[in-house]
Amino acid sequence: MSQLPSSLPHEGRPAPHAGAAVRPVIHLRADAGCSDAPVLKERGQREVFCGLTGIVWLHRKIQDAFFLVVGSRTCAHLIQSAAGVMIFAEPRFATAILDERDLAGLADANEELDKAVQRLLSRRPDIKTLFLVGSCPSEVIKLDLSRAAQRLSAQFLPKVRVLNYSGSGIETTFTQGEDACLASLVPILPVSDAKQLLVVGALPDVVEDQFARLLKQIGIDNVAFLPARHSHDMPVLGAGTQYLLAQPFLADKSAVMQGYLSSEPYAIEKAAGIKPKVFLLADEGFDTYSTTIDTRTELVEKNPDLVKRFVEASIIGWYNYLHGDNKAANALIKRDNPEMSDDLIANGIRLMKEYGIVDSGDSLTAGIGAMSDARMKSFFDKMVKAGVVKADLDYRKSYTLAFVNKGVGLNLKPKN
Repeated sequence: MSQLPSSLPHEGRPAPHAGAAVRPVIHLRADAGCSDAPVLKERGQREVFCGLTGIVWLHRKIQDAFFLVVGSRTCAHLIQSAAGVMIFAEPRFATAILDERDLAGLADANEELDKAVQRLLSRRPDIKTLFLVGSCPSEVIKLDLSRAAQRLSAQFLPKVRVLNYSGSGIETTFTQGEDACLASLVPILPVSDAKQLLVVGALPDVVEDQFARLLKQIGIDNVAFLPARHSHDMPVLGAGTQYLLAQPFLADKSAVMQGYLSSEPYAIEKAAGIKPKVFLLADEGFDTYSTTIDTRTELVEKNPDLVKRFVEASIIGWYNYLHGDNKAANALIKRDNPEMSDDLIANGIRLMKEYGIVDSGDSLTAGIGAMSDARMKSFFDKMVKAGVVKADLDYRKSYTLAFVNKGVGLNLKPKN
């Protein structure tokens, strides 16, 4: 294991880091070149670097802290490229390189790490907090940096406190590295029940000063910031602490999942105690019909009466379920899916009515199951634009309006 102040100067862009997602293989024909292959582009958080890049702004914020990445030369190149700091500037981050002997288990990585830390602290007496930052290579070889941090803290306290967190691309993406760093500070913060507002997130000093000034102007005086600019100024924490998450990602507000309005939001609220924000795809222009009745064209043509009776029975069943006695239906639901509780079913029915999932729009006058050529064309046009289907596809062969829009079941709705 060798230690670099940062990465060495290099040509071009850094090689993909060890935590990068495995990409699908693109097979190239012998008579074609790379220019003919499809371009794959990552989007969202994973379009950017791994959690190690949080070091770029964290090392500038905590002015007596040092970030020692335990990783590969690729990790060093990554941080060097992201930070744009040359090695002669002696930045407060470095990489303890795991070489082939460490990765193969031929050398004691903990012993090598202890030596690297000893050399670093003897050369940089200004360091008060040392973060050991895990990377993909250290995660792969199961190097226990939490034990290493405890061992080294016992050796160097009270002058230097050693903490650890993971910036590995296996576990974190981009800004989540900062989350992990701040979480590692929480156990060592002084305890106090005094009332205070704690602003969480690594803000530039000038922004932090403006924040404090604006809060004071509206009568909020007892304000602290995490992380602080110096290790000895870290805030207290206790029952009287209220939080303001200055960086949106710290609340993980970018986390999105797809689900059913009547199920997943309720499960999240029950399990986590938080009420998630719900956005209906239909409200954002995704106007396709959902939960359709599908069958073969042959059956529709040869036995239309059977199809008609099945569709109308389904429509009447929905009206009875939403507005009539649904005990028998709920019993069958719970028999086939024991995880469906009475309160979950009741919540689902309430939300389906509130949001008009089954009965709204055209169905208010044409009956549940109402469909239109215009809406089918609208969705088809969107799919053509997105490249999902070709424009010459005859989508009109995929549906029929012969069995809907008849007003079946409207008489079963409550008059009010």
